[in-house]
Amino acid sequence: MIRIFTVFLLITLCSCNSKSKRPLTGETVYQQKLNAQFKDATKSPLKKKDLMTFKGLDFFPIDTSYIVTAVLNRTPETAFLEIPTSDSRMSYYREFGKITFTLQGKALNLTLYQSLEEYEDPKYKDFLFLPFTDETSGRESYGGGRYMDVFESNIQKDETIVLNFNNTYNPYCAYNEEYSCPLTPKKNHLAIAIKACLLYTSDAADE
Repeated sequence: MIRIFTVFLLITLCSCNSKSKRPLTGETVYQQKLNAQFKDATKSPLKKKDLMTFKGLDFFPIDTSYIVTAVLNRTPETAFLEIPTSDSRMSYYREFGKITFTLQGKALNLTLYQSLEEYEDPKYKDFLFLPFTDETSGRESYGGGRYMDVFESNIQKDETIVLNFNNTYNPYCAYNEEYSCPLTPKKNHLAIAIKACLLYTSDAADE
């Protein structure tokens, strides 16, 4: 009888442990990695109380029409300028170039930026920064806009680059006001609805 109870207890404990460590899901590798990052207390932007109840991020359905090829028109060497952030701190970016592309039948353009901090760090010198808002901002997506990481090494010889709006993310300050986030410039507003990647509501971090 004792042996049966012991086996039952071990099975129960293993079952509970496996549930607690069950990986968060996502439709794509990107979504899975983003969920895993938010679940990891050492990397997550979530507050402790929100991390305890975190069950996964909400995403728009994957839509391959939001994968576009853009043409880059580089801006000649420009100075790094102060960019306002979500708090009193300032960050320094320079305009790397203008990118143009067609989406939903409309010709669109965005300004691509380069961070001084990342430019001076050999590990991140390849990183470029693409913030944007669109017609979902403040409704279905975060009001402050979304970010896309772009890499200089992915720019082709013909000065084209693939943008995947399914692989964007919210500024960390969307989840925790302790973070300082660069504000999206007004000129980087897209007059269409980008229903891709992260959904967001004002209480998303509390779910």
